[in-house]
Amino acid sequence: MSDFLVLHALRVKGLTPLATLSAQTGLPATQADEILGRLAGQGLVRMREGRVAGALLTPAGKQAHAEQLAEDPGTRDAAAALAASYAEFLPVNGEFKRVCQSWQLRPDGQPNDHADPDYDAGVISQLAGVHQQLLACVLEPLDKALPRFATYPVRLAAALDRVRRGDKAAFARPMADSYHDIWMELHQDLLLSAGRERGAADEG
Repeated sequence: MSDFLVLHALRVKGLTPLATLSAQTGLPATQADEILGRLAGQGLVRMREGRVAGALLTPAGKQAHAEQLAEDPGTRDAAAALAASYAEFLPVNGEFKRVCQSWQLRPDGQPNDHADPDYDAGVISQLAGVHQQLLACVLEPLDKALPRFATYPVRLAAALDRVRRGDKAAFARPMADSYHDIWMELHQDLLLSAGRERGAADEG
């Protein structure tokens, strides 16, 4: 099961540093690292070094993941919950996109330079509202049906706390384990787990 969690996390995110993989799966970093080594030895994972380091699935790894996901009893048993949660997710996703746009652009269309703390505080308050919607409508019901989704509330809450403490990168900066990064992982995980292909209707 732990091997599947690692394969699934890598399929959801793509290139993944060890610390993020540990947070995604809920596995201790030492255990996640040991599993990565074993999967790499099987030709399912490739390790990338350098400035942007992390683990990636190989084509064989993607195939192995697809087979294991299709056979995973927990995912099969949660099919109805996944469908219901995804239907609830879409309108919340649309609201999240609007909040992200407000973080990046002011109402007059000018880039938000974050020089107005009152404006930023208002947008952060909107993000907190979206966060509560996501927990109540999507993640709390889904956590009971499919426990691997239980790491998302923890990670999203940590990112929101960083935003509240003044870490602007924690809102939407790519590859910064930002709230937006984790949200995108959740969206991809819902699609994969529900067996859906992304289309225009999936953007919220």
